[in-house]
Amino acid sequence: MPITGAILDVDGTILRGSDPIPGADVGSTALADRGVRRLFCSNNPTKKPTAYAERFANAGFDVDPDEVLTSGTVTVSYLAEHRPDEAVFLVGESGLREQLADAGLRVVDEPDAAETVVVSVDRGFDYDRLTDALWALSGGRAEVPSVGDETASSATEATGDAGADDVAFVGTDPDVTIPGADRPVPGSGAIVRAVAGVAEREPDIVLGKPSDYARDMALSRLGVPADECLVVGDRLDTDIALGARAGMTTALVLTGIVRETELEAALDAADVEPDYVLDSFAEVERVFEEE
Repeated sequence: MPITGAILDVDGTILRGSDPIPGADVGSTALADRGVRRLFCSNNPTKKPTAYAERFANAGFDVDPDEVLTSGTVTVSYLAEHRPDEAVFLVGESGLREQLADAGLRVVDEPDAAETVVVSVDRGFDYDRLTDALWALSGGRAEVPSVGDETASSATEATGDAGADDVAFVGTDPDVTIPGADRPVPGSGAIVRAVAGVAEREPDIVLGKPSDYARDMALSRLGVPADECLVVGDRLDTDIALGARAGMTTALVLTGIVRETELEAALDAADVEPDYVLDSFAEVERVFEEE
């Protein structure tokens, strides 16, 4: 099938910090020359699509906000569809809080008021915030006995687990690390894991790439079937996994998380394998030459 649409990762694929990755303009031109629709899909939930459009413009790319889908956008859409009236306790940054508020979702500051807990990247994350997340996910129970406490079973019976079970645990995306200016830095997945560990429960859903919810939103935005879509990104566990699970053509670039020296080990450890491995997005023409 001909490729008519492309889902493109941003950080580590097109941009590094505020600068374009060398050759990104060549890859972008190759898609435009073939009339391929594009959607930039990022697991960074902190910025609105309009902010991404400005970032692209500063790097020399003309991108419309409607061509940008982020894990923040996906999370807001999911909550608006499935939990529109619930009080949201956010472990995350102000950019995501603004997106939630703009969608009419109710964000609360008191852990005991939480009906849904959203966990995301938070560069101010600390012990106190971890404690808040624990209490929010405990359903506002007055006492959480320590391990080995003789009162543990009686306290649990007295308070019950219903409150905790009723509080939803939503992660914006699974990225444990994300590309930084010089080296990887912690991402949303690191915070999600910390909260999951202390709460002793897994998230009810983790959005962003490679979730089914993100995939469906991306394909809907592009308006193309999965078998006519190309995914280009620097992560096997998110970008390539999203495409492989849906039957899309996939291309891994070696300009972000996975570098050439780490490629063999990364492929051996991964559950998915890309259809193409490109030194950079500049080589995307190879995909079309082999259609």
